[in-house]
Amino acid sequence: MTLERQHRCVRSDESGSALVGIALAGLVVALALGVGLVGGGVAAYAQASNAADAAALAAAPVTFSPFGAQHGPVAEAARFAAMNGATLIRCVCPIDESWNARTVEVVVARVISLPVLGPVRIRAMSRATFEPVALLGGSL
Repeated sequence: MTLERQHRCVRSDESGSALVGIALAGLVVALALGVGLVGGGVAAYAQASNAADAAALAAAPVTFSPFGAQHGPVAEAARFAAMNGATLIRCVCPIDESWNARTVEVVVARVISLPVLGPVRIRAMSRATFEPVALLGGSL
């Protein structure tokens, strides 16, 4: 009497679909992370840009006269940048006691923390023009 055993190798078709599912899940996570990074960067740039605008607008009239500011235009730009969550990097805002129009330029930075990338420094620049003759309601 002989005993014969028959071995069959069974291959499951489900192993391939599990691998595809894992790959798709990884792709979805990567896309979500990318969207989060871009969205965080765009939001941070908008905030830095707003801080730069505020700093420039605050500094411009102080180049002519203090107008209630405690210090000069650079200090005023730094104060308004800080109130908006940024740090003043540069301020080109010289004092000018003439009645001529003048333009100031400020650069601010805001540091944010992004997933995977860590702390990222976002910079923004803004200009503001001040015309002292406008205080007189006309031209000089």
